[in-house]
Amino acid sequence: MLSGLAASLLSRCSFPAPGTPVALGVSGGPDSLALLALAVAAGCEPTAYHVDHGIRPDSTGEAGVVERAAGGLGAGFVSLRVEVAPGPNLEARARAARFAALPEGAATGHTADDQAETILLNLIRGSGLDGLSGMRGGPRHPILGLRRAETHALVAELGLEVVDDPSNEDPSYRRNRVRAELVPLLGAIGERDLVPVLCRQAELLFEEAALLDELAGHLDPESVASLQAAPVALRRRAVRRWLRGLVDPEHAPDAAAVERVLEVAEGGTTACEIPGGVRVRRSRGRLLAGPAGPARPSPVTGTVR
Repeated sequence: MLSGLAASLLSRCSFPAPGTPVALGVSGGPDSLALLALAVAAGCEPTAYHVDHGIRPDSTGEAGVVERAAGGLGAGFVSLRVEVAPGPNLEARARAARFAALPEGAATGHTADDQAETILLNLIRGSGLDGLSGMRGGPRHPILGLRRAETHALVAELGLEVVDDPSNEDPSYRRNRVRAELVPLLGAIGERDLVPVLCRQAELLFEEAALLDELAGHLDPESVASLQAAPVALRRRAVRRWLRGLVDPEHAPDAAAVERVLEVAEGGTTACEIPGGVRVRRSRGRLLAGPAGPARPSPVTGTVR
């Protein structure tokens, strides 16, 4: 029997119906352990998937923390391992490898605080409405309506062992600086807790983005004539949707990438490259996308066992 706190938090969660099997990405941190505990409290049949990147020397012991938590809560457990090559952008590549290893549609333990940080990071990146709309609640992010303090309180109340990830304190990671410096500074300037404000703004922007998506869906983003005849806001939206499908369905391309493609469409240049290894060129009134430069192996290699 789980705690009364778990029961009170469930009203702000979006788990599927009781008895539904659910796959959960569980790192062993407080948020993901709370996700696991709340999935059990919701009557689901959860399986905790732990992905070991092998980056930290003690990472092999973290799977044991998750396995013990899953066993104590009556959930299933699967351990996965991926190999991430050393080099630049290690955090981003490790994240990509982790999500590639998880089952499709696996839920993650992102909270409202993560949502606020993501919105601010996307603002810095210049990713437009998609980025400022943040993450969507629902089966993929069932505890997005909870605060980080609440998930930590639940894990403490249940007496669960927690993985301490020292990288969460490393200021070389931009998200950590946003969490430790920017969010508190904005709260001090605004004289209020900015997390609910940013989350409400994300909901409003999502509705506006959905309307623009519907309108932009009538445009052919590969047709130069179609783009040139449309209002600039719809041009940007159509191209952004197109690029998202080409590069990364989970993350919107930044504004600079969209503008480079629009410049090709408008005849300012014949071709451009955008992040994600994609080259866009104009030919006979059409925009054509292909790999940028010679094909080369992905920087992330993964093995699951």
